[in-house]
Amino acid sequence: MVRLIEEFSKMPGVGARTAERFAFYMLGAPRQDVESLAQLVLKVKEGIRACQECFNLSEEPLCHICSDPTRDHSLLCVVQEPKDIIAVEKAGDFQGIYHVLMGALSPLEGIGPKDLKVKELLARLKKNPVREVVLGTTSDTEGDATALYLTKQLKSLSAKGGSASGGKIKVTRIAHGVPVGSALEFVDKATLSRAFRQRQEVL
Repeated sequence: MVRLIEEFSKMPGVGARTAERFAFYMLGAPRQDVESLAQLVLKVKEGIRACQECFNLSEEPLCHICSDPTRDHSLLCVVQEPKDIIAVEKAGDFQGIYHVLMGALSPLEGIGPKDLKVKELLARLKKNPVREVVLGTTSDTEGDATALYLTKQLKSLSAKGGSASGGKIKVTRIAHGVPVGSALEFVDKATLSRAFRQRQEVL
């Protein structure tokens, strides 16, 4: 029992008291429910992969957003983590596609551009005509640094005429309503919705 509580405590945002409640729930739950949960966890762990196009979580080579023909594929939002896509989708205002960087620039932690999916982003823009890139990075130090770096890279790509669109790529960043230092996953639906409606052009 102690071991189970310790394992639950390793989960993000789960303290000792919550871990205890999880453990005692498992102890009192019907065996069928516990087995079903265990099988589901294993299925997700083994079956989920990164989308070949945007690096979102997916059970197929292409995620459901990249493979959706009704989405605006000329409008691309760059986010740091797959969980950020869930937050944006809940807001319901963005109908484009995504690109997941799998992190943010952080020199103190030794995370540079080569550690992120920046090269893959630029390759997508060279291959697919995109009219606007929305920078959906967080408004903390790492997110700001990442947005600034991406803006410079996109400006250089546009100047060289290297994008598939053949012209200047409009670059915007979500700003209004998103508190400084907040991760997208913790921003409420109304605030995030307004942030997308009132995004500002930076390039």
